[in-house]
Amino acid sequence: CDPRAAQVLGLCAALALVTGYVGTLLGRTMTFAADEFHLDNTAQGYVLAAARVGGVLALGLTALADRHGRRRILQLTLLLCIGSDALGALTPNEWGLALSQVANRGAWAAAAIVLGIIVAEEMPAGARAYAVSLLAMTGALGAGIALWILPVADLDERAWRILYLVPLLMLPLVIVGCRRLPESRRFERPHQALSMRGHLGRLALLAVSAFVLNLFIGPVTQFQGEFLREERSFSAAGVALFAVLTSTPGGIGIVVGGRLSDTIGRRKVGAVATALGTALTVLEFTVGGLGLWAAATLGTIIFAAHVPSTTVYGPELFPTSLRGRANGIVTLAAMSGSVVGLLAAGIMADAFGSFAPTMAILAIGPMIMALLILTRYPETARRELEDLNPDDLTPSAVPPPLVAGTSPGTSLKSE
Repeated sequence: CDPRAAQVLGLCAALALVTGYVGTLLGRTMTFAADEFHLDNTAQGYVLAAARVGGVLALGLTALADRHGRRRILQLTLLLCIGSDALGALTPNEWGLALSQVANRGAWAAAAIVLGIIVAEEMPAGARAYAVSLLAMTGALGAGIALWILPVADLDERAWRILYLVPLLMLPLVIVGCRRLPESRRFERPHQALSMRGHLGRLALLAVSAFVLNLFIGPVTQFQGEFLREERSFSAAGVALFAVLTSTPGGIGIVVGGRLSDTIGRRKVGAVATALGTALTVLEFTVGGLGLWAAATLGTIIFAAHVPSTTVYGPELFPTSLRGRANGIVTLAAMSGSVVGLLAAGIMADAFGSFAPTMAILAIGPMIMALLILTRYPETARRELEDLNPDDLTPSAVPPPLVAGTSPGTSLKSE
């Protein structure tokens, strides 16, 4: 890893703190907003699902990153995240909160995608998954900040709104970090403007995987607080403590998963971590007492290993001119899966009177993804992006060779 790549990774990791915080905020505070707005599980599902409409915004923003550069769009999306959360703190009702989070979810998803693309385009072939794992680690730290502050929500019925003002304190980090971040080398390098035709197979594979995975992940992350408060009688401080103590060890899975993905391969790590982590997460919603804590902790560690091993496929499987747009489409599919999962989870939880059978049914989704990883995914470990995407190596994407007496901006014509 050369000094420039190390600098880029450090800056992107710092900015991932912001995406980690704003990305987890709605899920952590929804149960407290529901108390103020008098919402049952079904109504919460509608609000959480409505916020996923932001996936359309993410698609547009990531497409702009393919045309105008990664750094400029990254700064725009992070500022939009902060502004929309500040508006969420002032919302008069649940639909005002949902509307503010439409902008937030779209901008958050776009920012996370662009960060991953920048790192993938800068890092050497044998370290891409590990670099993505470091982004996930600092993103988890940002999410942890939200958990540390969460006990404030116990002070008053409206105190959850304070958490939506905290991102304003992150403005200096965003401004300074984006100013120092260089534009991606691969984006600045001459490359072809390609159509999505010829890449639809890879796009469909990742989009289907993202959809079925988020049928389960969306409800698990967004309804965990409600499950702990209503079915296990946790306070806000208890929810925060549970999340911190069971989620923090996930860093082990992220780092180990990233390293193993670069050494033994993405497919083995991704499939095992997805399937086994899903099973343990379902168990978390089934048992109580020490079993609840043990299942949640072990499930977090194992499931976290899938993050670097599968997330890195998004930037790897598409050429430079399509990387943002393709990943925006995959994110839209992921948010669509979350919408379906959240609506289904809210309705089924009210019907069953428990989240346990609900999560067991929705777990079919990630099990399908694990099967796809084993049978359909290519192995990309230790391969250069240009090897995976030969379109970036075509003659029209390469500048003409320099000849004595010419300058870099001079083209040669036959006389």
